[in-house]
Amino acid sequence: MTDPGQRLRSSLAADSAAGERVAGPTPGDFDSPIAMEALRATRVLHAADQEPFPAPSRVRVISVANQKGGVGKTTSTVNLGVALSLYGLRTLVIDLDPQGNASTALGVEHSVGTPSIYDALVGDSSLSEVVHPTSASPLLRCVPATIDLAGAEIELVSVVAREYRLRRAIEAYLHALPEQDRPHYVLVDCPPSLGLLTLNALVAGDEVLIPIQCEYYALEGLGQLLNNIDLVRQHLNPGIAVRTILLTMYDGRTKLADQVAEEVRNHFGALVLDAVIPRNVRVSEAPGYGQSVLTYDPGSRGATSYVEAARELAERGVSLPPLPAPSGPAAVTAPPAASLALGDADAATVPVPPSRTTEERA
Repeated sequence: MTDPGQRLRSSLAADSAAGERVAGPTPGDFDSPIAMEALRATRVLHAADQEPFPAPSRVRVISVANQKGGVGKTTSTVNLGVALSLYGLRTLVIDLDPQGNASTALGVEHSVGTPSIYDALVGDSSLSEVVHPTSASPLLRCVPATIDLAGAEIELVSVVAREYRLRRAIEAYLHALPEQDRPHYVLVDCPPSLGLLTLNALVAGDEVLIPIQCEYYALEGLGQLLNNIDLVRQHLNPGIAVRTILLTMYDGRTKLADQVAEEVRNHFGALVLDAVIPRNVRVSEAPGYGQSVLTYDPGSRGATSYVEAARELAERGVSLPPLPAPSGPAAVTAPPAASLALGDADAATVPVPPSRTTEERA
């Protein structure tokens, strides 16, 4: 595995050689921490002056999911969203976690009574009525989550086709916008569970991004998540797929981090992004100021790593096969019969109990 520090130095040296607006240092000077930080900050602060990230071949609805808490779901959703928007891509972040941490990190109000994703899932509000601008970038918008969302799973139990509430809201929102105003990316921050909210995100999305902490416990339960995604693909959303794995909280001082990273890369192969998110105190400090790490400390290693991860994510989106063109909100007024049967049969908040055998799923 390539050392993240060496990758960063190589990247910065290449940028300098390409003639970016950096005065003074030569490639040999990048061993100076101050010079490296100044160069990293310049790249992020002048993102608008650099070449924008390539636009995807279609709108990408990405669910950021992992039932384990503390692996970097919200942090990755926020910082990838900010990076994509700073480099020219319209991005919508949907906070689907009742804790509202993504809303906090983007500086969006999410106190009780604020129009939020709860109103779109349980109430009659459209997504356009609960979208809020952010200060991070004019191209970045956010749908906040309030504490009301904590009761949404109970309130949705008796609702017909409850698994499709978020999907319908997103498709209606996109259909109502002119093509030039539609977001290139819709990032859904899932709660740390495999409940009905996460199920809504998996049904709504085209793909799943799984952040994996570079520690042993992060690997436990991953099989259950993949099993649930497979069940969603079989019964509710045939188009869903795991397309991206992001390694987070990498500590280069420990052999364990290298072992976990190697294990993940050996198992998932090309799905794993080359960019690795290091342990960085600036990443943890930024939400306390209602900011992402890219706006809080653009010269930090955490900021540069998320920019590189967003760049890879954008480059992978260029050649995605197009989805069938929807005919509008009416195209999803009724879910497939299989999903209705599943919804009627299961009062639990997971698509199918994980203990089902292969024969039962078939």
